[in-house]
Amino acid sequence: MRRTQLYLDESLWNALHREARREKTTVSELVRRAARERYMKGLEERRSAMRALVGLRADRDDLPDTEKYLRELRKSDRIERLHKQ
Repeated sequence: MRRTQLYLDESLWNALHREARREKTTVSELVRRAARERYMKGLEERRSAMRALVGLRADRDDLPDTEKYLRELRKSDRIERLHKQ
């Protein structure tokens, strides 16, 4: 865990202290909980969804070879165009 310092306005400070007393916890724990809910909400659900997508089309034979398709997309005449300048 890392330590940090926050500057809070008086009304937020008071609200956090009231809530901490009510819940019998610390202001730090309230801030950590709020940050987790705001910035990490659904993280595991998103990871799970991404894992479910991996290999989803692996058994399809109606799609072109992925490697060949990407190599065709990546072909570029940029070098030739640069030499012409």
